[in-house]
Amino acid sequence: MNILGISAFYHDSAAALLIDGRIVAACQEERFSRQKHDAGFPEKAIENVLLQSNLKMNEIDYVAFYDKPFLKFDRLLETYITTSPKGFESFRMAIPIWLREKLFLKDFLLKQFRRKNKKFRSEQLMFSEHHFSHAASAFYPSSFEEAVVLTLDGVGEWATTSVSIGKGNNLKIEKELHFPHSLGLLYSAFTYYIGFKVNSGEYKLMGLAPYGEPKYKELILENLIDLKDDGSFRLNQSFFNYATGLTMTNKKFEELFNHSLRSSEDELLTEFHMDIASSIQSVTEEIILSMTRSLFHDYQIPNLCLAGGVALNCVANGKVLRDNTFENIWIQPAAGDAGGALGAALALWHDEFGKPREICSDDSMSGALLGPSFSDEEIEKELVEVGAVYEKHSRKEMIEITAKCLADCHAIGWFQGRMEFGPRALGSRSILGNPRSEDTQKTLNLKVKYRESFRPFAPSVLREDVSDWFELHEDSPYMLLVADVKEEIRTEMTKEEKNLFGIDKLNIKRSEIPAVTHVDYSARVQTVHENTNKDYYDLIVEFKNLTGCSVIVNTSFNVRGEPIVCTPTDAFNCFMGTDLDVLIIGNFVLYKSKQDLSLIRDYKDKFELD
Repeated sequence: MNILGISAFYHDSAAALLIDGRIVAACQEERFSRQKHDAGFPEKAIENVLLQSNLKMNEIDYVAFYDKPFLKFDRLLETYITTSPKGFESFRMAIPIWLREKLFLKDFLLKQFRRKNKKFRSEQLMFSEHHFSHAASAFYPSSFEEAVVLTLDGVGEWATTSVSIGKGNNLKIEKELHFPHSLGLLYSAFTYYIGFKVNSGEYKLMGLAPYGEPKYKELILENLIDLKDDGSFRLNQSFFNYATGLTMTNKKFEELFNHSLRSSEDELLTEFHMDIASSIQSVTEEIILSMTRSLFHDYQIPNLCLAGGVALNCVANGKVLRDNTFENIWIQPAAGDAGGALGAALALWHDEFGKPREICSDDSMSGALLGPSFSDEEIEKELVEVGAVYEKHSRKEMIEITAKCLADCHAIGWFQGRMEFGPRALGSRSILGNPRSEDTQKTLNLKVKYRESFRPFAPSVLREDVSDWFELHEDSPYMLLVADVKEEIRTEMTKEEKNLFGIDKLNIKRSEIPAVTHVDYSARVQTVHENTNKDYYDLIVEFKNLTGCSVIVNTSFNVRGEPIVCTPTDAFNCFMGTDLDVLIIGNFVLYKSKQDLSLIRDYKDKFELD
């Protein structure tokens, strides 16, 4: 049986394909449309997962959509009615769109699939609840026979937080928190207040937090949120505007913190902004830890799965891991709405059809390497078309050349194998650097990524060596856990350095691997496994042979505001629009110094800032 799962029409549209319950392909629409967080119908993503599987639409037995539009419309109407006349402007803007497009989504989807298969029947189109899709995406691919599943996001239909219990092939939602009381929306409100883009800038808020102090934590807990011992909570809506308005926060929110909304992208980030980021991060961690401790007490199950957009908060995830309440934790790498496409398909296979579940020893996500790949012939064809100057090498030579370039502190675009599913580059569509250089972080941020200098980079480390570098003993293949750098490799700060403020802390060398050591001595760790991504694993082994260091810098292959590159042409365009020194695509090596200078492009202003 072939099941196509899709998510769409909010953000991060995606498609995923199951063949007899096995995950064979998944990718986001943004990678093909080149529009970050593309929310449209995932036309190209669907085409690609079918192409990867050598299937046509008439061979698809069922399509599963990741949420239920009528329940969302019910929430929208009830919210406006209960708060009337407040929010009329938002109501006036939202309702016509729903009446024209979203309320009759089933008809729209049927038309789309009948364009591809005239015999597609309405009973082949199924709908899952939003939080059930998230929970299914986390539990079913995990290696656990039984687990507690915690889903945290902005909002689905009504649910903003849900707890499910998975056993075998059965998954059941046990309890929920409902809109407007949402941890995801609380975090997004502070993202908005600091001047970052909602549904995109939350990563930046998390990265900024270590530069400040949680000075406003008690103010938040006393005024904005009523937090109970079990982690359940209610938000004081008098400070927010997201339920019925066109903004996330209001004037009362600004008055509480005695600072106006930071609206300009270029406006200086002050000590206040850093302290606010630190405060909401600390509140978020306290809420999540209260929840996880309560859940273990209630259910006495040693395994925890996490999904939903908040599960991408790797700092909080690291705190949950170190809390040792649950013995084992697994986090869906595509934890946001893109993963809902996969969860909807899995929910249909296991929950609706009752199909048995084959449990893999680690997980069944294939390292999240579920997107398209390109043969050497396809790569060379695109390189010729774009006018690239390149060398072709054997695989062994390519690995050796890349490792040598890294050792020489070159910034490298790395394009190998199948593209990653989810927001993280995991060693297939990555920009790589030398972690031992004190200049790498600043160079990559300002000259390659064109983003704020404070944003940290992740280390990729051989799985067998992770405990030599970090206070971590578990797998972290999806870069979703933050751990501290080992004490033995840290560099002690002087008294003067400790007194520095904010961004001034950035240039201080903190360890033997300064490029991946954040200001609080933490790092967002990716463990690299030989059986999952051998090319990437072998590269790090070769780098270790040259330098004695089994860690390299890994960040996504894109510039700020651009989706991660998908094709060789995307990679070449990014290469020529940035200060990357070398581009490695398959077995092809491209040096910037040898390229036609007329192909250099201004990439900085091509994409909308996030």
